[in-house]
Amino acid sequence: MVKGGQRREVNRTAKRAFGWDRLRDEQVTAIREVLRGRDVFVVMPTGQGKSGIYQVPGLLLDGLIVVVSPLVALQRDQVARLREVGAPPAYAVNAAQSEADNREAWEAVERGQARYLFLSPEQLAKPEVVEKLGRPALFVVDEAHCVSAWGHDFRPDYLRLGQVVESLGRPPVLALTATAGSAVRDDVVAQLGMRDPLVQVSGFDRPNLKLEVREFADDDDRRRALLSWVRDAEGPGLVYVATRKDAEAYAEALGGEPFHAGMRASERVRVQDAFMAGEVDVVVATSAFGMGIDKKDVRFVAHAAAPGSLDAYYQEIGRAGRDGEPAHAALFFSPKDLGLQRFFKARRPDRAELATLMAHVHGKPGVSADEAADALEMSRRKIAAHVALLSAVGALTVDEDGLTAEKLPKEAAEEAVEEAARLRRLELSRVEVLRAYAETRGCRRQNLLGYFGQSLGFACGNCDICDGGVDTRAPVAEDDEFPPESKVTHPKWGEGTVVRTEGEQITVLFHEVGYKTLSLQVVKANSLLDRLPAA
Repeated sequence: MVKGGQRREVNRTAKRAFGWDRLRDEQVTAIREVLRGRDVFVVMPTGQGKSGIYQVPGLLLDGLIVVVSPLVALQRDQVARLREVGAPPAYAVNAAQSEADNREAWEAVERGQARYLFLSPEQLAKPEVVEKLGRPALFVVDEAHCVSAWGHDFRPDYLRLGQVVESLGRPPVLALTATAGSAVRDDVVAQLGMRDPLVQVSGFDRPNLKLEVREFADDDDRRRALLSWVRDAEGPGLVYVATRKDAEAYAEALGGEPFHAGMRASERVRVQDAFMAGEVDVVVATSAFGMGIDKKDVRFVAHAAAPGSLDAYYQEIGRAGRDGEPAHAALFFSPKDLGLQRFFKARRPDRAELATLMAHVHGKPGVSADEAADALEMSRRKIAAHVALLSAVGALTVDEDGLTAEKLPKEAAEEAVEEAARLRRLELSRVEVLRAYAETRGCRRQNLLGYFGQSLGFACGNCDICDGGVDTRAPVAEDDEFPPESKVTHPKWGEGTVVRTEGEQITVLFHEVGYKTLSLQVVKANSLLDRLPAA
């Protein structure tokens, strides 16, 4: 519990600086632990105030708050918001800004005038950047699920952050995300080297959000249905599509604005600002849009095709209804979508390139990733991916001195390819979890929340399945032998974590093979799962 005096001080600070009348109990508890110098990992639904957990300590701690943020748009949004309320100086450093803006930010850091500094993980791969940060008061990892290979949006550059924390004198670490199941949380804690962290998980349910799936065999039928649905829906809203071409076509048909990575940065900023200001009613976007965008009155999110995972879907639909008023999330689904996702996830690393990189590092200890890219004539993006994979299997270490080989080239390449295959199996299994959501005959909200280890207990009464006649009063029985988040072992697939039980099926996330959905009856009849003792 938070003591009354601490609670009052935290709430007074939040009110004075940001105009917030009262923080949630979960926010106050996390802030208190941050102020005590403890590592904290917060999983909180989108729009519930995760940013406040580092913004308030920025007023009470003496020193720089470093915030690792994956997207320039997200950095820009957070800096603008802090400046609007007159908070202590906030800056960002990224490649999209002018040299003058970046120089101004570093000068403010050097003079001790910057309180919040937003950086991408790519920036922190540069030793000179880490050196300029000195000894920050707090190290914040936003969108922390990106740290974990189990997470739906794994980003290799995040793997270095644990080493960066040590290089900065080991400040307290605050990890924040809206989506992280048990396995992802455990991996994030390990990858960041968090020490005895407070792990605080808020409920995933958004009861004001109506869930709906419509299935189509014909793409033209699906397109017509989506256009009709969006035109009839109350705005403002977001439509997510799979490709840039679709973003342009749907935006034109709906009189909205497209948003995708192929647009100029200035155009993306214009669309984002217009949407936030209420000047644009519908934005049609690839997954590039929305991370960290906090627009309270979004009334719908429609998907013209299935996203890559249920994690990504939850995060994207979470942009609707943040004001607590009724909102709608509709997935226009075709089984063909999942074949496309399988294609995207089936790419494999090049064994010869991995071995070549390792041989180069063996010959030149301390070489930087950029120098290796130039010498081997590989793109920096490819080198970064190879370095991340080789680091994950302990073949390379990355620090301020550059790259150091820890294994022989052939051995390192073999292990990296095996690890990539394991991660690929995990990604492909995510597709099947998404299929289960789209094709479930039970309450859709129970299915979605169960994936994150949360039990609803009753059918929700606010999804298309419940509208079709599910008894929303009937309690849902859980399996006592294998409750969500319990650890189990399988004779073939090894150790795993129970994700959910739904009816007569159990879904388990196995470390080696990803998600598997099994018949509970078969599992029990053949003793296929053994419950492991709690850690």
